[in-house]
Amino acid sequence: MALGAGSGRGRLVRFALASAWRRVRYAFHASPLYRWKYSGQVPERLLIAPTDLRTADPTIANDIYAGRFVFAGEVVDVTGFSVFEIEAPSRAWAERLHGFGWLRHLRASDLAVSRSNARALLDEWIKFQKSHDPVARDPDVMARRILSWLAQTPLVLEGCDHGFYRRFMRSLTKQVRHLRRVARDVRPGLPRLRVMMALAAAGLSLSDQPRLVRQASRWLDQELAKQILPDGGHVGRNPGTMLEILVDLLPLRQAFTARGQQPSAVLLGAIDRMMPMLRFFRHGDGSFARFNGMGETQLGLLATVLAYDDARGNPSKNAPYVGYQRLEGGDTVVLVDTGPPPEPVLSLDAHAGCLSFEMSAGRQPLIVNCGVPGPGATALRRMARTTAAHSTVTLNDSSSCRFLTGTYLADKLGEAILSGPTRVEVQRQDHRNETVLSASHDGYLSRFGIRHERQLVLSAYGDRLDGVDSFTAPSGKRGGRDAFALRLHLHPSVEATRINHGHGVFLALPDGSAWQFDTQGLEVLLEESIRLSDIRGSRRTEQIVVYGRALHQDSIEWTLHRVVEPGGRQRHHDDPGDDLPLGA
Repeated sequence: MALGAGSGRGRLVRFALASAWRRVRYAFHASPLYRWKYSGQVPERLLIAPTDLRTADPTIANDIYAGRFVFAGEVVDVTGFSVFEIEAPSRAWAERLHGFGWLRHLRASDLAVSRSNARALLDEWIKFQKSHDPVARDPDVMARRILSWLAQTPLVLEGCDHGFYRRFMRSLTKQVRHLRRVARDVRPGLPRLRVMMALAAAGLSLSDQPRLVRQASRWLDQELAKQILPDGGHVGRNPGTMLEILVDLLPLRQAFTARGQQPSAVLLGAIDRMMPMLRFFRHGDGSFARFNGMGETQLGLLATVLAYDDARGNPSKNAPYVGYQRLEGGDTVVLVDTGPPPEPVLSLDAHAGCLSFEMSAGRQPLIVNCGVPGPGATALRRMARTTAAHSTVTLNDSSSCRFLTGTYLADKLGEAILSGPTRVEVQRQDHRNETVLSASHDGYLSRFGIRHERQLVLSAYGDRLDGVDSFTAPSGKRGGRDAFALRLHLHPSVEATRINHGHGVFLALPDGSAWQFDTQGLEVLLEESIRLSDIRGSRRTEQIVVYGRALHQDSIEWTLHRVVEPGGRQRHHDDPGDDLPLGA
């Protein structure tokens, strides 16, 4: 089995031209010359309010009432001013403000003052909308706002006066009409899919909108067919994207039913395929593996969404379309990235982590990737996307993908992946006593003449993972630059100690268990690493590193095996190591 992606300058040209055309069309439809078309008759009433599945925190309502708005790690105090008049400290903060997802916290507080506060803030937004930050008119932000307004109509409309009701309905209708006009020009991927979900939700919620329902449903089906792959993964390859989609798609399914309409087979099929993938990407502690832009897992939201999974079956272990593999043995889980990068327009958050893996033993994370930082940390974000930030092999201190950075185009288009592995070959064998995964990629072939191959063998008991990283030259000779580094990043909770005269590492986990990393006589180093988080901030950690030259050593064999069970019970093994720090 092989997965491939296009490469070269042609990808950049097509990406740039398509993006420019979308921007021109969007600018025209958003211009004052066209804006008059969004006026007209306003629907008389709202028929339903879609459910908001996102976790709410009533204590945040107190902050909002006090004029303190905390979004994307930034705190803004607007005492005495309207929050919609101030200059936003960052784009991420502005996106959260104008997306109105925070309304759910006011609803959760269930106080009369929260209801009046929500209504006053909405009225302020409507009053100042002509002078809003351009972020407020971004179609993805507009889609989030429409979904939030619709879901929170019981909060803001119950007991309101007629004047506010008409202002609210007029503003909502204009936004829906605007979004409907620009929907096909929105950037492909999750932003466009969210726009289609918002339009479908609006059509079902507002009275007398049969044409909008039909059109939005057709567009939504088209996007779901394009973006949700046969194995349930998303074309952007971020594990968290399925959760983002389902949190809006599940209420939409309910909305169709509430209106007496049958959801389409495409919509139902997409939900049925995505649900098992949520389980596919979970480690033993319930969190998602951190591949391709995945940050901290919202465990509460994940539990809420999984409650809608009627099948509740075991996850598939093979996701060939999205390009991931899951190995299980005992309580050990290994998740491996075995796919090429997505096309440029979908790759703005993708990473150069082909053949990287994460590993957990029970509820204890062991081998990880570095993750992603919070909004605004541009330098850290760039670092996190490099191959060196992943548990795999780098060649000549370079990444297997090339990114668009530091140019005018990067500012306009985003830091997309321009080239990377074009052919990823994967073979999997599930035996009674072990699972064998073999994969290779050509991300370094054009520059260095070397193909990276990785084999992982997980025992059925989950107490041993054997790895082989090999370097081959399909053309018969290598390009001369052949320095490699095998990196295995450790979770911050793991305590690492070099043993066997520097040829191994002892890894102690918080539950009292321990693992040992060994190579065949090669020097093993412990170097600094970092655990990035978009919620908790960064934490220092360590990484196991083995250096070598592919010209002199075309493969490196290594082993991770459990030497101490949880609770501190030592396992029997033939060679405990000359300085194994058991009981230390």
